[in-house]
Amino acid sequence: MPVRFVNGLNEQNGNMKKIFSRPKSLRDVDTHYCPGCGHGVVHRLICEIIDELGIREKTIAVAPVGCAVIAYDYWNFDCCEAAHGRAMAVAVGIKRTQPERVVFTYQGDGDLAAIGTAETIHAANRGENLSCVFINNAVYGMTGGQMAPTTVIGQKTTTTPLGRNAVFEGYPLKVCELLASFPAVFSLERVALDSAQGVMKTKKAINQVFLNQLQGKGFSLVEILSACPVCWGRPSGEAWRWVKDEMVKVFPLGRFK
Repeated sequence: MPVRFVNGLNEQNGNMKKIFSRPKSLRDVDTHYCPGCGHGVVHRLICEIIDELGIREKTIAVAPVGCAVIAYDYWNFDCCEAAHGRAMAVAVGIKRTQPERVVFTYQGDGDLAAIGTAETIHAANRGENLSCVFINNAVYGMTGGQMAPTTVIGQKTTTTPLGRNAVFEGYPLKVCELLASFPAVFSLERVALDSAQGVMKTKKAINQVFLNQLQGKGFSLVEILSACPVCWGRPSGEAWRWVKDEMVKVFPLGRFK
């Protein structure tokens, strides 16, 4: 008998079995993210993992200024907002005073790799037992599409209308490659939300950084290549193809440590 899916239910032999539902850690609310944005996908993956690991009551998220500044409106677990660039410093303070809690930062490329570069580097160099979810969409999405540290050469933004020029703006900052040289860093991986397979790999990578913290392994970061169709000025489908065809050339996928 053929299998039919209705509203997340599997209908077979006249019985309805629920196979897909909203995670308990994800609030049932609309989000402010633009069409085609990857933040919503990652939000859900994080919530699925927290539910599956059974750590909702002990998890604390730290989200700073950026597109995900109000992530606490969507996550049904403890969250703390940090000043722009200071998420890692706040997370270190929470983890050191409450070592039994699972503490993670959720940061964009501007927050983690620009104003928060010092906090990121020193927390990693000390091997703080934290998890970091780093969204790289190669642009400042929240403030109107200015050049970010991760903007690729030739990419047009509101502050590089002719495309990023290495002579004047330097080269894209590769966070995983940079942190890989630190002996105290335990795990670094880069994935992309460019396909269904990519989403599944992303979930596995996020799950791993949480497991590393639970096992006391030290500093772990997962970098996720995502699209910003509005600030890139591209339709959603084209934006995601650009991630797969162009961003991956500059930011190769894989495990770096």
